[in-house]
Amino acid sequence: MKNKKILPILLVVLLMASCRSLTEQAAKPNADNSSQFVMLTDAVPDAILEIRYFSTYNFVGKRIDGYEQPTALLTRQAADSLRAVSDDVKRMGYRLKIYDAYRPQKAVDHFVRWSLEVKDTLMKRYFYPDLDKSVLFAQEYIMEKSGHTRGSTVDLTLFDMATEKELDMGGTFDWFGHESHPDFGGNPDTGVYTPNDKITSEQFAHRMILRRAMLRHGFKPLDSEWWHFTLKNEPFPDTYFTFPVRQLQNNKR
Repeated sequence: MKNKKILPILLVVLLMASCRSLTEQAAKPNADNSSQFVMLTDAVPDAILEIRYFSTYNFVGKRIDGYEQPTALLTRQAADSLRAVSDDVKRMGYRLKIYDAYRPQKAVDHFVRWSLEVKDTLMKRYFYPDLDKSVLFAQEYIMEKSGHTRGSTVDLTLFDMATEKELDMGGTFDWFGHESHPDFGGNPDTGVYTPNDKITSEQFAHRMILRRAMLRHGFKPLDSEWWHFTLKNEPFPDTYFTFPVRQLQNNKR
């Protein structure tokens, strides 16, 4: 009798486990499927694009694998939040300038290969003059996985509409060093500046304008790069996408 009672229970448990597995598989998107992404400029028409990894002006010195066109892609959720940021900073006289958004895994793999070629220091003086290239991977300037590949991370700065120039942040995008840290020169939580000989109070204040606008609209910062932000509630926290960066044809908002 006991066995007859246990058997239906086991069947129910197995059925529930099977259903849960199928649901989880359905919820996880295909890494090569761009259907949940949009063109960043469709969501934020005023954004200025300077896609560094499509060009040769980046820390590698070559166009990066996976960047087939000089455009920027984001998940729909991240793009909508970035539109709110854009509307916010426009009222202050700024536009968003985008250096990078979604980054395919192929590009990250390119960075890793480059980091292991220690004799290739073509762009050292522009991006890492104070570091030996051999430490870049060990110190996590280069990593095997990137939040950008999940589709809800963006690298950006502010463009001043009055001067028609980038706002002076006291450091360049992709500079490998402590000067890029948000807390270099002050406390990013309070906005209080700490006098030093590398970044002025005005430059630190400019970084805070960008940071506060991004945080107000659902993004979280990175503690090593003032330009890097990820949507807090990113829709695909466990998926590293593989499709290339190029114009999307059929994704309607």
